[in-house]
This record gives sequence, C-alpha cells and structure tokens, in this order.
Amino acid sequence: MAGSDDVPQIDAVLATLPQDQRGALESLRRTIRSAAPAATEAISYGAPAFRYPGRPLVSYGAAKTHCAFYVMSPAVLDAHRDEVASLDTSKGTIRFTPDAPLPESLVTAIVRDRMAETDAAAKH
Repeated sequence: MAGSDDVPQIDAVLATLPQDQRGALESLRRTIRSAAPAATEAISYGAPAFRYPGRPLVSYGAAKTHCAFYVMSPAVLDAHRDEVASLDTSKGTIRFTPDAPLPESLVTAIVRDRMAETDAAAKH
C-alpha cells in the first residue's frame, strides 16, 4: 500500500465505532488494501476511502444499523448483480452487517474491476 497522510485520521474514525462495526470495517479495509496495493488511503466526504491513482476507487463506512461498501460505480456493481442479488444494495453501494460480512472474493473482484475501470478512464 502506498502511504497516506490520512491513515491516522482513518484509524481515529474507525476507533469511534462500536467494536463489531470496527472489526467488520477493518477486515474490509484489509481486503481492499490487499486487492489494490497501489491505492492510497484517504478521507473522502468524511468516509474512509481508497484512491487509485489519485482518483476515487472505493470507500466504506458505518451507519447506526449497518456498514457500507461504497463501490462508487453503478456499472461495476451491476456487473456483479448475480453475486449481490441477495444483498442490500443501492446505486453504487452495498450495505451489510458485521455478523454477515461481505465475502472477500466479492470485494476483491469489485476492487479489481474498479481499478480496471479507472485505468480505462485515464486512457481517454
């Protein structure tokens, strides 16, 4: 993972969450970092996020009753519609609970598709 000045701020945001949400989001963060080692961590719209290369990639956060994985691309989410059919989704977002975390394979596939989408956009 490339370095980021926002990492301490992200750690502070996660530290304010209930333990179950914090654990779920820290696991999601590790999976994203593993899938996108060249991405940098940042705060975007007040939420922990990853940028690749310098462009928004994905982000995540917590609400009172759920956690969220912000895919930031309705097209990428639609490309995975079969895998997310049983999940709580909306345009570019997957909501989940700490007791039913997102499969690492799904997160990895989405992150890699977002990187490919970002790379393709950069070439235009």
